[in-house]
Amino acid sequence: MALLEWICILLPAALAVSCSGQQGNTVPETTAESLAAIPTIAEVGAANMPDHIAPVTAPFDMPQFTKPTFPALTVNITEKGAKQDGITTSQIQAAIDDVNQRGGGTVVVPKGQWKTGRISLKSNVNLHLEEGAELHFSGEIEDYRPAVFTRNEGIEVMSLGACIYANGQENIALTGKGKLVGPPAKSPVRERVMQVDVIENVVPHTKPVAERVYEGYNDEFIFLPMFVSPINCKNVYIEGVSLENTPFWNIVPVYCDGVIIRGVTVNSVGIPRGDGIDVESSRNVLIEYCTLSCGDDCFTIKAGRGEDGLRVNKPTENVVVRYCLAREGHGGITCGSETAGMIRNLYVHDCVFEDTGVGIRFKTRRPRGGGGENLYYERIRMNLRDDAFSWDMLGSRTYVGELADRMPLREINRLTPEYKNIVIRDVIVEHAKHFLKIKGIPETPLTNLLIENAIVHSKGLIIARDAKDVTIRNVSVHAQDSLIEILDGRDITFENVRFDVPGTEVVTKIEGELSDDIEFKETTPAKPKGWEDLTWNK
Repeated sequence: MALLEWICILLPAALAVSCSGQQGNTVPETTAESLAAIPTIAEVGAANMPDHIAPVTAPFDMPQFTKPTFPALTVNITEKGAKQDGITTSQIQAAIDDVNQRGGGTVVVPKGQWKTGRISLKSNVNLHLEEGAELHFSGEIEDYRPAVFTRNEGIEVMSLGACIYANGQENIALTGKGKLVGPPAKSPVRERVMQVDVIENVVPHTKPVAERVYEGYNDEFIFLPMFVSPINCKNVYIEGVSLENTPFWNIVPVYCDGVIIRGVTVNSVGIPRGDGIDVESSRNVLIEYCTLSCGDDCFTIKAGRGEDGLRVNKPTENVVVRYCLAREGHGGITCGSETAGMIRNLYVHDCVFEDTGVGIRFKTRRPRGGGGENLYYERIRMNLRDDAFSWDMLGSRTYVGELADRMPLREINRLTPEYKNIVIRDVIVEHAKHFLKIKGIPETPLTNLLIENAIVHSKGLIIARDAKDVTIRNVSVHAQDSLIEILDGRDITFENVRFDVPGTEVVTKIEGELSDDIEFKETTPAKPKGWEDLTWNK
C-alpha cells in the first residue's frame, strides 16, 4: 500500500484528506510522509519516558545531554530526625548540607507525607523522592524566610524564592517517583500576594536589587514563591517527580546553563498563573517526555521584563522541547510575554497538545523589549479550545495602558520587541477556533514566518494584522468560515493550499495602506472571490 493511501486510511474522519488524485485536492507525497511521522497522544508524555536520553538534533548547535552522576553517599532524611508528625524543613536541609559538605551524593525522602518549608539544594546533591513520598509545603510565610534573590515575572527581587530553591549551585538534581504538593488554600503564602498593580509599577527598576525586599513582615505583601526554581545554576537535572497545587509557576530555571527536565507531571489546573515549565533567561535546555496540565501556559519560554530585563540582558537560547504532552492550559508552547533579553534558538518537535487553549503561542508587549527569533516547530498534533497559531504582541490596557492600542505608531526604541524568523511545519490541527491569528506591532510587524505541511480543522480561517514575509505552503484547511482578514499585511504567499470552506470560495478583507503583494499560487480555489488576478497589490 502506498504511503499516501496509508495516511488517508489512518487519519480519523475528522482529519480526512481528499486522496482522489484530482488536481489541487491531493496531499503531496512528501507531506504525507511528514504527517505520518507526527506522534499520537499514546507516544508522548511522562508515561513514555525511556531510561536513556537520546541524542539531540536541532536546527542550531546544541550540546549532547547525559544523566548526571553522584557519589555513592546516601542519607535518608530520617537519619537527621525527620518525622511525619511535624515540619521537617531543618532535617531535610541538614541532610542536604551534610551530603554537600561530604562531597556529594543522594538525599532520600522515603514514602510518607512530610511537611516542610523552603528547601535549598546544594552542589552535587540529588534530592530523591521515593515512590509514595510526598513533600507538602507550608502555607506560612515564616517558613520561607529570610528573603532570597529571585526573579518574579521577569523582574529581580528579594522575596520568598521557591519551595525548592537553589542559587549558584552546580550538578544538582531532583528525582524520583514522589510528589510535591503546594501550600494549602487560603494560607498566608497564597493570600498575601502582591495585587496592587503590575510588578513593573510596584518594583522601581532604578532601585538596587538588594533593596527590593518583600518578605511579608507587618502585613506587607509578598511575591508568590515558585515551586522549583534553580537560579544561576549549572547542570540541573529534574526527572520523574509530580507537582500539584503550586502557589505560582511550577518549574522555573533562571539564569541557568545546562538543564534537563524529563518525565515530569504537573497539575496546576485552576491556579492563576500556574504555568507548567518556564525557562527564563537560561541556555542549553532539554525538556522531554513531560505531561503538563496547567492553570496558565504549559511550556513557556521567557527572557525578562522591560527595563529590568534589559538591564540584566540575558537571553533564553538553545532550548529543545520534545515528546511532551500539554493538556489543559492557556497555551501548549508559549514564547513571552517577558522577552527583554531575547528568545532565540528554540526547537519544539514531536509533541501533542490535547484540550489545550492556544497551540503555538507568541506574546510580548510594546514596553517589554527584546523579542524572539530563530524559532522552529515540527511534528506537532493539536486538539485545541482556542487558536492554532497566535501572536498577541500588543496585550491589553490592563497591563500596559495605552501602549496596547494599535495606533498611533510609536517610535521604535530599546523597549520595542519583535518576532522574526519562525518555521512551523508538519502539523495536524484536529480542532481550533482559528487557523492563524496575528496581532503584531505596527512598527515592528511579525516578520518571516513559514507554515508548511499541515492539515488544519478550524472554525475560522486567518486574521493577520501587521505581518510581512509570511508563507503558507502545502496546507489543507477545513474551516467553517471562508474569511481571510488582512490589515497592513505584505508579502504574504499562499502556495499549494487547499481551502475547504463553505461555498467553496475564499473571501478576503484587506485593509491598511501597507497591505501589498498578497499572492495565491496553485491553491484551491485558485483565487479568492472577486480577485481578477492571483496576486493582490495596492
